Parts: sequence; C-alpha cells; structure tokens
Amino acid sequence: PCGAAGWAPQDAVPPGAAFVGASYRGPGNNDTRSNKALPILLWWSGSLFPHFPGDTERIDCPRGSCLATRSRRVARHRRTKALIFYGTDFRAYEAPLPRLPHQTWALFHEESPMNNYVLSHSPGIQLFNYTATFRRESDYPLTLQWLPGVGYLRAPPVALAEKDAWRRKGYGPVLYMQSHCDVPSDRDRYVRELMKYIQVDSYGKCLHNRELPSERLRDTSTATTEDSEFMTFIARYKFHLALENAICDDYMTEKLWRPMHLGAVPVYRGSPAVRDWMPNNLSIILIDDFAGPQELAKYLDFLDKNGEEYMKYLEYKNVGGIKNQFLLESLERREWGVNDMTLPNYLNGFECFICDRENTRVKEEQEHKKSRGKIPAPRPRVAQFKHMGCPMPTPGFGTVDDISGGDSWKEMWLQDYWQSLDQGEALTAMIHRNESHQGRFWDYMHEIFLKRTRQR
Repeated sequence: PCGAAGWAPQDAVPPGAAFVGASYRGPGNNDTRSNKALPILLWWSGSLFPHFPGDTERIDCPRGSCLATRSRRVARHRRTKALIFYGTDFRAYEAPLPRLPHQTWALFHEESPMNNYVLSHSPGIQLFNYTATFRRESDYPLTLQWLPGVGYLRAPPVALAEKDAWRRKGYGPVLYMQSHCDVPSDRDRYVRELMKYIQVDSYGKCLHNRELPSERLRDTSTATTEDSEFMTFIARYKFHLALENAICDDYMTEKLWRPMHLGAVPVYRGSPAVRDWMPNNLSIILIDDFAGPQELAKYLDFLDKNGEEYMKYLEYKNVGGIKNQFLLESLERREWGVNDMTLPNYLNGFECFICDRENTRVKEEQEHKKSRGKIPAPRPRVAQFKHMGCPMPTPGFGTVDDISGGDSWKEMWLQDYWQSLDQGEALTAMIHRNESHQGRFWDYMHEIFLKRTRQR
C-alpha cells in the first residue's frame, strides 16, 4: 500500500536549500502536488533510514504524498509536520526543544522494552502522538514481526524417534542457547535453578556447559541466523528454553517462533498474553504455570518419557491444526511482510500511516481556519500507557528480598526502570514550560529527585 518513488537527480536537496522538485504523481494515489507543497516527515533517528538511498524521498501513500527525510536542517520548517523517533535511540536528554505546536511526534519501537524503559511509563509514552510498537494496542502494531507467516509454523518437525536417539547419545531433553546475560527478565537465575532438577544443554555464553560440535556452529553469526546446519542441530532437542530478555504484553521474538518452526516445544516466559497468539491450546509450556523450577522439571521429564503426550504439543503442525482464528486473521490483516519482497516492510508502512494522518490533519486545520472556527480544530491525539507500558522487572526466581544487595541485576535494572520514570517526567515538564535549552534537563531531573526524597 505504500511505495517510495525514486527521485530524479535534479530533485535532490542541496545543503541549506528549501525542498524543491517538479510535480510528481506516484503510483499510490492521485496527489498532484509538487514536492515543495508536501508535508515533511523527519526521521529524527537517522540510523533508521536505510530504506531509501538518499537523505530525502517523496513517498506516495494511499491517501496522499509526503517527503520523508533524515535531514535535521528542516527540524523547524513550517512544513515539517511530524518527527519520527526510533525508540532505542530516543533519549529524553537529547529531545528536540522547544517542542513546536505544529508538529506531532511518532514513535517506532519494535525492540525490547529493556532498550528504553522511559517508554514503559505514562510520562514517557505520552510524549508521542502516534506509535508503532510490539503491543497490539499501538496505532500500528508490530506484534508478529518475528513470524513470517502460517507456513513457518507448519514446517515439519524432526521425527520423535530421532529425538529419542539424540537423547540416548547423552544430549539433554532441554536446550538453552543464550549469550546475552544479565537482562531485566533475569532468565539465567531461573535456568540455573532448573538445571538442578533436569539436564539442560547450554551452548551460549550464559550458563555455558556444553560445546557445539563444530567451529562453524560456534560462530555467533551462525547462531543468530537461520543457518541450515545450526537449525538441524538444535531441532533435535525436544524442548527449547524460550525466555525473552524482558517481560511485556505482546513482546514475542524469534526465541518463541523459531522453536515452534523447528518443532521443539518452547518452554516460555515473556509476554503474559502469549496464549492469545498460539496456534492452538497446547503448543507451548508456560513457566509461570508451575510453582517453581522443580515442578516444571518433573513435567518436562514426564513428557520426555511419554512420546504420545509430548506429540500433542506438535499437533498444530498437522493439516487443520492451527485453530486460533485471531492469529490467522492478524497475519492475514497485516499490510507488511517479513522477509517477503512482494510486501512493504513495516518501516515504509509506518511512514505511510503517519503521512496519511498528517495529510488529514492539514486538511482539517485548513477547514477549521476557513470556517473561522465554526468547524472545530482537529483534536491532538496522545499515545496511551497501553501502547507500550511494561511492568517493573522482577527476579527470574525468588523475590527481590531474597537477592543480596551487591547483585548486578538488582543494582542495574530496578534502578534503570525507576530512573526512566524520572526522565519522562523531566522532559514532560520541560515541554510544558516551553523550555528550549536541552542542557537544563539535569536541573529538572534534580528537581524531581528532591521532590521524591521529600515525599518519602
């Protein structure tokens, strides 16, 4: 639904110049305006601009056209209607100030909540007007970004006889493959406890207890791609520990979908709402359904020894096995593709989402002006907590009180979470006071710190 029209060389923008260019009609609509009449969308996070060859492109979207650019020279231009931020790069202390009343802020954040906890608090997410996040409630949801399609789930599993033969060679029933340690979900603490009760083969840097059979497989880049030799190796395991690096509704990554593709049952902790997206009622094992690691280990051991019960978890791979209409409809409805060159990617899709809404807003503002106030001005739209909001990190096993004071997880992630709330509040206060000097951010932070201390 959204295409980027290639610019001719004469349409390129020389340094310091205004946007110029001949009238251009793109394939996506009947917008006949010249480039110099179009709303401008500024990608404040320039690193997310690999989807166009240059600094600026005309994009032709279903309802109208816009110019998308990463050139910050136009940050204060009257035609620059929206600033688009990439969540991982967004820093409250670097935000463009003063915030201009004619501009909306849009957030693109498909990555883990741990990358920026500012966005998990109301003051942080409410800085934005439009959102594209992993949460289904966001304006442009990216929830199934790691699931290429239904066919990916239906790929045939390794035969149970081969998995049992693998077990007889001394391999464990459970695989753990993780090299990113000390994360907010505190997964290693849980796995360490689980290892006391069942054999877990851990090949990554975290809790490493087993070597991959070849140098090639030990190469990190092999493990992070769907390399066929690597996939064949890990597909022989009956269970994969699929623990996300942070806990939040609808945050589901390849850690969940890849084992399902391979036909290894995910033992999952991540999105509390994960069941909503599962192909049927029996396709994953949820860690939080068990009182603790010992009870989980007993159940995995039972399934390991009872093939018929184990195979029930793979019935979704059979013809007609995917029963979840919500999952099927969500995949059907999304307008972007995953590794699919016939569909737009979600970056272009979100750009067009913003472009269409900004064109509508411009039109509504013009009508309001023409009517001398008889037609109401468009109401500003504000993102809601549920567009991103994620809970405070909790220990992977036990309680916060059980963990000693010098523990790196406790010191790092709890502090990060609550400091991020202060940062969102500081930036909100600066915007409300029409502050233009970024350097004053830390004064505002100090003010909030003192206020909190007095409240305590």
